[in-house]
Amino acid sequence: MTRKTVWKIMSLIILLLLCCCRGPDHDGNFPYEPDTPAPDPHEGVFVSEWGKMVFNRDGESITITVGPELAKLFAIPEGAYSGKYVFLSGDLPPNGSFPIRYDVAHELQLDLDVDGEAYSRVFDVGIAADDGSSGTVGVDVVTPERIPLLFRDDSHFYDVIFIKE
Repeated sequence: MTRKTVWKIMSLIILLLLCCCRGPDHDGNFPYEPDTPAPDPHEGVFVSEWGKMVFNRDGESITITVGPELAKLFAIPEGAYSGKYVFLSGDLPPNGSFPIRYDVAHELQLDLDVDGEAYSRVFDVGIAADDGSSGTVGVDVVTPERIPLLFRDDSHFYDVIFIKE
């Protein structure tokens, strides 16, 4: 290989690296359809067979009522709790999870006051396969009318789906 050919190859590699090395845009509308507006925050009551979530449309405050099954999954006592929520991107190296619009979220973080104690936990949002062999997280799993939480027990997936009343 000639020196000129090596120089062209090196220049091309450097150009490609410069074009590809860009940090993420954190404008509240990343990564899903950057030219579309973010959906309105959830509002109202969302109910599952195990409990309910009440969203105040401010995009951050929530009241959750947990029954016995949901209390076990959340590892908190049964009852009603107030706090804050945020939908997260999921682990995106090197940045980790960051707040994102709900229609592309992979996780839901709850920060609650549980009997005077701070409770913070991140849950996967997703849908389990009918046979429980797999689960799907990601784009369009959470909608304005549905918030599914995805759990795994041993090798079995199951979901708890909250539907807007």
